[in-house]
Order: sequence, then structure tokens, then C-alpha cells
Amino acid sequence: MHEDGGVDLGTVVASSWSAGISLYGVLAVLGIAGRLEWIQSPTLLQQWWFIAAALVLFVVELVVDKIAVVDSVWDAVHTVLRPVGGALIGGLAPGQQVPLPVLLALGAVLALSSHSAKASVRAMVNASPEPISNVVVSTLEDGLVGAVMALAIAYPKVAF
Repeated sequence: MHEDGGVDLGTVVASSWSAGISLYGVLAVLGIAGRLEWIQSPTLLQQWWFIAAALVLFVVELVVDKIAVVDSVWDAVHTVLRPVGGALIGGLAPGQQVPLPVLLALGAVLALSSHSAKASVRAMVNASPEPISNVVVSTLEDGLVGAVMALAIAYPKVAF
């Protein structure tokens, strides 16, 4: 946690980047971590209904991500949603030496960069006629986000 009560910049940077891959999973983790007082997150993210909604959407994404054609459509829609989510997560680090508009832009750019990489790789993998590679790549993405978020919460300076 940052000295002024905001989320540590390292946690915000890693979370914004991770949101480009799994926006709903990141929002759920930030809400749960705030509820458990591991980090300070906005009250909205800590509400049980918000966490539940994020978890439901995360499970939907978890399933959709394994189905090639549906995954491509999902990624196309989330080309807008993930960077917006990343920007909003970027705004969770008040009191930094960096102005809020720069934090918002940084969050959006980080989410867009990871989303672009994910969507590009997945477009190639989704074109494969066999389903195994799609499931493997999707599972690896989920594991990467889980590892980055664990690092972001436990060691924000390292995650930065």
C-alpha cells in the first residue's frame, strides 16, 4: 500500500497490464485483496456484488477463451473494454509524482499493449484446426495473469 492510502504504483502498473489479458479476473483480485486488507482498493471494488459480478464475467471469459471463434469475437469487443479498464485501474494510484491524466493514459497503454499481444497470438492460434493449442495458450495466459497479480500484491516494487 502506498503511504497516502492509494494503491501502490507497482500494483497499479502490473494490474493495468494484466487487465489487457483478463480484465474481470484483475478486478476480482483487486476487490478481494482490498476486502482482505492486503491492499487498499476503492470501496466499489470491495463490494460483494462487484466481486461476484467480476468473478461471473471471469468464469464466462475462462470458458469463452477456450472456444476459437467465440474467443476472436470476445477479443474484438474487449479491444475497447480492456484499455478502458486499464485506464481506470491506472487511476487507483493517487498521490504519486505522476499526474492523474498520465496515470490514466499509462494504464490504458499498458492494457492495450498486453491485449494487442494476446489478441494477435490468439488470432494465429485460433486459426489452427485442432483445439488443443487454443486451450493450452488460454491456460498459460490465465496462469501468467495469476502470477503477475500475486507479484503485484505481494511485491509491488518488483512488479513495477
